Amino acid sequence: MRVSFGLPTHRIDCGEEFLAPGAIGELAAAAEAVGFGAVYTTEHPFPGDDWLAHGGHHALDPLVALSFAAASTSRVLLHTNLLILAYRNPFLAAKGIATLDVLSGGRMVVGLGAGYLEPEFEALGASFADRNDRLDEALVALDAAWTGESVSMEGSGFRASGNTMLPRPRQRPRPPVWIGGNSRRAIRRAVESADGWSPFPNPARFAARTRTAPLESADDLAVALEYARQHAEVVGRTEPLTVCFIPEGLSMGGGPVDEDRVVASIRSLAGVGVDWVAVALPGDTRDAQLAAIERFGSTVLTAVEGI
Repeated sequence: MRVSFGLPTHRIDCGEEFLAPGAIGELAAAAEAVGFGAVYTTEHPFPGDDWLAHGGHHALDPLVALSFAAASTSRVLLHTNLLILAYRNPFLAAKGIATLDVLSGGRMVVGLGAGYLEPEFEALGASFADRNDRLDEALVALDAAWTGESVSMEGSGFRASGNTMLPRPRQRPRPPVWIGGNSRRAIRRAVESADGWSPFPNPARFAARTRTAPLESADDLAVALEYARQHAEVVGRTEPLTVCFIPEGLSMGGGPVDEDRVVASIRSLAGVGVDWVAVALPGDTRDAQLAAIERFGSTVLTAVEGI
């Protein structure tokens, strides 16, 4: 089992604690030193005021933040969790991802999602209603661009009539692509077009807000994974599907981590086929985050090593 650490790039409210030069790099280096397999960023380029007033948050640009993490580390993977492809031209996204993969020595893990905040789509000039179709289209565009060969393709708002992108990503044929979301469509997308699937715990009361299926228990996850296995058989997929989930024992509100519960949850998740877990740790200051990273490494990472 490998663990991805959430860099606090959403803690814009903490100002210089996490936005000062060197802050992101220092946290990423600490995560690498204690044994995290990856560091991740989230994305919200221009969120709506109503969402911000009801618990939403800002975030640093994911690829820019990960470039600072890359410059301060040498082994830890660089994980977008999640990048919203429908916000942007897919070829521009392909260029940014390929650039960071090359400059980091081949360390990108590309978590992608359809998105769910309609006001953010509107502000960015991106269509919300067909975001799933555009994500499917963008996945094809990424793969085409990353070949380094001439591309002819027409899509939603773009037309390549013989265009080539270099450099290719360092990882071949591409960096791992993990699809976010709990819906059956997201599962099928992951099985058919990606290397991994990143569902997340989603109480039924939040399903309308997050615009994806509820996922409330380990039993729910097991059912979804069985659907993924069945769909893989239908479409003839033989490669294993990497699965990344969030373990129990973490506090969304920044409270203390229940390490024993996290370890037990990770063991349970491994039993149903989860390969990675993603965690965010408490701490409103850089020193508090560094202490949380050190404690998590000594209590949880050592306990789940080899699972």
